Amino acid sequence: MLQIKNLNVYYGGIHALRGVSIDVKEGDVVSIIGSNGAGKSTLLNCISGIVKPKEGEILYKGQPLAKAPHKIVESGICQVPEGRIIFANLTVKENLYMGAFLRKDKDKIEEDLKGIFKLFPRLDERINQVAGTLSGGEQQMLAMGRGIMSNPNLVLLDEPSLGLAPLFIKTIFEIVEEIQNMGKTILLVEQNAYKALSVANKAYILEQGVVTLEGNAKDLLKDERIQEAYLGKKH
Repeated sequence: MLQIKNLNVYYGGIHALRGVSIDVKEGDVVSIIGSNGAGKSTLLNCISGIVKPKEGEILYKGQPLAKAPHKIVESGICQVPEGRIIFANLTVKENLYMGAFLRKDKDKIEEDLKGIFKLFPRLDERINQVAGTLSGGEQQMLAMGRGIMSNPNLVLLDEPSLGLAPLFIKTIFEIVEEIQNMGKTILLVEQNAYKALSVANKAYILEQGVVTLEGNAKDLLKDERIQEAYLGKKH
């Protein structure tokens, strides 16, 4: 579904991504793990069209990816940004409708809204509540729900568990699996390496803008280097 080949990104004199290549197969959850400043969010922002790479190629379904962010959304890619960036002064329902802003299929939008409330019952309970008054976990659910309302094939999730209480983290990763079960493909950027590897089919380790390791996520969970660097286990 998505192929990234030899991506190089600079912020001024900083070489943020260095020859990054990744493949995302349809229906998979692919996790990108790495510490702060590794280039994970930069990678997602390149796919979304927010950051322009200096070199490299991004193919979506075998074709060069559109350049304009709204065209990328129209093509079936949505990004749920880091930090739960919601419309704080709008209600839950209004936020969700904003996710469907580019869509014309009104009946399907209403059907998808019901699906969101099934996936996130808490949002249904707070349908008319102003989004800025929700808890952090509820805001994360809303950001994910709003993304799904664009009816994407590929969902880019940027640090969905960041700053959340353990109970909400568990819920968020259960929902990641539910989204995959809906037939969506997911590219997940996450600092919680254990959770990210537990839900993924494939994973990439990104360190200082370079892919240093890739493979089957379950195998990487058992890798001693990963356990020591990211899972806090010493050998």
